Amino acid sequence: MTNKHHSPAFILAVLTTLLLLPVAAHAGDIPTLSFSLGDSEDPDAWFTGLKIIAMLTVLTLAPSILVMMTSFTRILIVFAFLRQAMGTQQSPPNQILVGLALFLTLFIMMPVWQKIDNQALTPYLNEDITQAVAVERGIAPLRSFMLKQTREDDLILFLDAAKLKKPAKAEDTPLYVLIPSFVISELRTAFEIGFLIYIPFVVLDLIVASVLMSMGMMMLPPVMISLPLKIILFVLIDGWHLITANLLSSFRM
Repeated sequence: MTNKHHSPAFILAVLTTLLLLPVAAHAGDIPTLSFSLGDSEDPDAWFTGLKIIAMLTVLTLAPSILVMMTSFTRILIVFAFLRQAMGTQQSPPNQILVGLALFLTLFIMMPVWQKIDNQALTPYLNEDITQAVAVERGIAPLRSFMLKQTREDDLILFLDAAKLKKPAKAEDTPLYVLIPSFVISELRTAFEIGFLIYIPFVVLDLIVASVLMSMGMMMLPPVMISLPLKIILFVLIDGWHLITANLLSSFRM
């Protein structure tokens, strides 16, 4: 019996599909797509087909792109550091941590999704704005979110690498510069939080090891004593509540 681990991108794609199906059903019949090969004298037909292929190619990468442009990266890395600091090996399992990180991401990003829906998606579906305007309006809330989490030094790094001048307004930063700046800023923040999580558990390990050494129990692995102490300490201080609360506050919501 094989154990297959679904990637975060796959989970996000499935969840997005499930969320969009009721919207499509409410708007009317769910549309279908069909592809066929044949002769045509109209060159625009070929361009339309190429656009559809390009769109489908982008959609396959969309879950990964969205994961890297949201709060998912920081949350998942912090949870991984927490599990390693406690030394619980595979508990909680990867599926639980990924699922919790995904739903916390949906919670944190909900105001951004609502702005995108109100400012771009709904007007575009109502044919009040063009596709170009919808894309521009849809990117604006996501750009604003990433700018709030990105360090200025990281932005300057990629601006200098791209040989671009510092824009007069931060909102004018190109996306190909903003996205990698946001990602490395998220990695730095996640590692900073992970370091703070490690400190109390390392101190507890040192105390347990010192006590065992003083009692002459050098053959007894300290982890056998420190692991249950870590777990009970984490439960007594309501660790999941504290970690989640600090993660939410770190995003400057």
